Amino acid sequence: MNRSIARRLAFMFAAVALFVFTLVGTGLFLVLRTQLELHLRESLDDRTQIARIIVYHAITPEKWKMAREKLTDMTPRDGVTLYSVWSADSSYHFGKPVTGQVMDRWSGGYERVRTGPGSENDMLTNTVELPAYGTRPAVMLQVAAGYSANARTMRAFGFALAALSALGSLGVLLLSYWVTRIGLAPLTRLTRDASAVSPNNRSQRLNTRSLPLELNDLANSFNGALERLDGAYGRLESFNADVAHELRTPVTILIGQTEVALTRNRSVEDLRHTLQSNLEEFERMRAIINDMLFLARADQGERATGLVDASLAAEVAHTLEFLEIPLEEAHVRAIADGDALVRVNKSLFGRACINLLMNAIQHCVPGSTIKVSIAREGDLVRVAVTNPGEPIEPAVLDHLFDRFYRAEVSRTNSRENHGLGLAIVKATAEMHGGKVFAASAGGFNTFAFSVAASRSEQESVPGMPAANALVEASSGASSGASSDVPLQPASASH
Repeated sequence: MNRSIARRLAFMFAAVALFVFTLVGTGLFLVLRTQLELHLRESLDDRTQIARIIVYHAITPEKWKMAREKLTDMTPRDGVTLYSVWSADSSYHFGKPVTGQVMDRWSGGYERVRTGPGSENDMLTNTVELPAYGTRPAVMLQVAAGYSANARTMRAFGFALAALSALGSLGVLLLSYWVTRIGLAPLTRLTRDASAVSPNNRSQRLNTRSLPLELNDLANSFNGALERLDGAYGRLESFNADVAHELRTPVTILIGQTEVALTRNRSVEDLRHTLQSNLEEFERMRAIINDMLFLARADQGERATGLVDASLAAEVAHTLEFLEIPLEEAHVRAIADGDALVRVNKSLFGRACINLLMNAIQHCVPGSTIKVSIAREGDLVRVAVTNPGEPIEPAVLDHLFDRFYRAEVSRTNSRENHGLGLAIVKATAEMHGGKVFAASAGGFNTFAFSVAASRSEQESVPGMPAANALVEASSGASSGASSDVPLQPASASH
């Protein structure tokens, strides 16, 4: 069951108030008891001093008789104060000494004696010895004062204190609930605004201008989440349109070619040509589906498997060799530099390199040079592809590796690119413990991804040829192809 924050805060404030009232009440109770104790002792001292003077001057039997009468007059009827005198001479006796369980004892002859059950029967006694004087022998004088008045006062005070603490805590509970409801009004408004957000008004954001400081960060975080969700939703809508466009074209071609083939009898060669064309469209559809499945696995946190130690320079050289025909058709050349030995999945790494290079080829003008560099950066090894091109806006750079994202709204090259190439590069980097990077400056655009370094002590691969030699060997191995734009090694200054 959901609990109200206002009720929880109100009960917490009430508990705190009750605790504070209890502490204060306990302190007041102890102070009052101490003060009453001191007052009782001071009163007992005064009475003892008077009784001592009376008894001390009773030096003859006649004066002792007068002293007894004075002590009798000084003794109240309620028995709150008692006087008693005793000595070896039985004629010098008055009253009855207070006896019972001694509860406490202080210096100066003070004792707290419990004569019966309960503190109301306690008596504070002070016993002094008076030496013989005249015909009067040495006597013991005891003056006792009862605690009953103090006990009644403390009991009444305790009851009043408990009642006031309970009423005060109840008042704090009710006032806290009321104040908390007022204080949580911005949160209620925030909840109402948040519940009004729907797919039909994705642009709506929470108003943070009148929110208190404690809720401002929460509202800003929520607005940031809405921004990300809105962007993801928009990219998903765009992706749905792209996928529909990408899949509709091959399906339309397949249906059209099949319908044409079925209109009349065809030769085996015509049917073979139709099947070959259909196979190309099926391959294109399979590529789109495979890319979507790969990204779905990456979303689930899947890590790269089948890792082997590989020279990244060698893998880049193989990729450049594989892309030699697209490079020649675009009339651009590629150079590579650097090397590192890293544990990677060669298939995934090669796929990421192909995507970066194809992205660079598609955005290069004829006669340009694409540079591939491999460099160590702490615990990562970065593979960067740089090509000359039009400047890219920073806002676009931040999203280039997002899946389903295209910098150009139009689909000028939709047959070659379905908007997942750079997203696959990012997924590959993350599966290898790395990250991606994009920059645009000085007329050059750089797209890079990194993988986790496997051997921190190795900056290069001992005994293996350098990247320049690998690229050069790659160029020589494919000398049978067109050599209008050969793959040349990087210069020493690169």
